[in-house]
Amino acid sequence: MENQKSFFHLHLISDSTGETLMSAGRAVSAQFQTAMPLEHVYPMIRNQKQLQQVLDSIDKEPGIVLYTIVDEKLAEFLNLQCHAIGVPCVNVLEPVIGIFQTYLGTASRRRVGAQHALNADYFARIEALDFAMDHDDGQMPESYDEADVVLIGISRTSKTPTSIYLANRGIKTANIPVVPGVPLPPSLYEATRPLIVGLVATSDRISQVREHRELGTTGGFDRGQYIDRATIMEELKYARVLCARNNWSLIDVTRRSIEETAAAILALRQRTR
Repeated sequence: MENQKSFFHLHLISDSTGETLMSAGRAVSAQFQTAMPLEHVYPMIRNQKQLQQVLDSIDKEPGIVLYTIVDEKLAEFLNLQCHAIGVPCVNVLEPVIGIFQTYLGTASRRRVGAQHALNADYFARIEALDFAMDHDDGQMPESYDEADVVLIGISRTSKTPTSIYLANRGIKTANIPVVPGVPLPPSLYEATRPLIVGLVATSDRISQVREHRELGTTGGFDRGQYIDRATIMEELKYARVLCARNNWSLIDVTRRSIEETAAAILALRQRTR
């Protein structure tokens, strides 16, 4: 079909918050109407050990790599590894830095996060980013009551990128996968502080996104069932019932961008305060 969209993985690696990369990546992606990016955002990457973990993820889900890393040795390591994997890799800031250096006749300071003023808002964003990364995909359930927002949803409902986007605005966000037959952590039901929001989408949308996800060779994994629309509909039904039973808000992300989903969550949070 002429209007059917394809999907591709877009890896955004930053030694700071990643806001610059997200803006650049989305601005360019918007020019390609038949292809939709599956964003993987990796903020605060500042050493080779962190970067190697990112590269392992890229190797499993190859796609376009954009990065803003000012450390030249780290950037060179990333470029070499991406070349070895066989994925395109672009330093978004380097051409602009080069033009500035040539025109101004002086070298860049190469200071990480130099565009951010060290004020309370900045530190709130950094703290929220650390929280989102620590609480991604159901991790650290014992501290859910410290969250501002907890997102729940079945696989491929944009929980992680939405968490990172909210974190970039200083909102501490945790996200938890919903799997039929697997109970949610008791600490979630006990949490009184966070806004809990369920994310859903159409079975067609989720199936399309899952088809483009490489999962490796996890033992017992049934790829056919993973992308089967009937199975996905049952997963979605389970998630909807779970939210209705606990009076948790529900947002359909099928036709929403990450920004639109985040805006809806922030509006809900404002109304429920």
